[in-house]
Amino acid sequence: MTPPVIHVAAALTVDADGRALMVRKHDTTVFMQPGGKIEAGESPLDCLRRELFEELGLELAAEDFTWLGTFEEDAANEPGHRVLAEVFTLTIDAAAPVVAAEIAESIWVDPAAP
Repeated sequence: MTPPVIHVAAALTVDADGRALMVRKHDTTVFMQPGGKIEAGESPLDCLRRELFEELGLELAAEDFTWLGTFEEDAANEPGHRVLAEVFTLTIDAAAPVVAAEIAESIWVDPAAP
């Protein structure tokens, strides 16, 4: 049986030092890239801009994003599901994100550090 697929838009968000922003939702343990589920009739980029505003207070122009690709993997917080992620990159000021909505916390991680 094929597992259900959750279609999301996500942001590989980095700061000037090359650190990546990761978020954790309430009642979960896994950190992930910010973003969310794409609503009916919504483009991946429109979804991502909406989610980043709702969850982190980031109001960003479409021109701030660069398309990275589409990736599929097992869902971290929803067992038995797959995630199909439309991923964009962007660079922001590390002080800009303010957690809100379903986000419990955010962290900046150095991708080169173990």
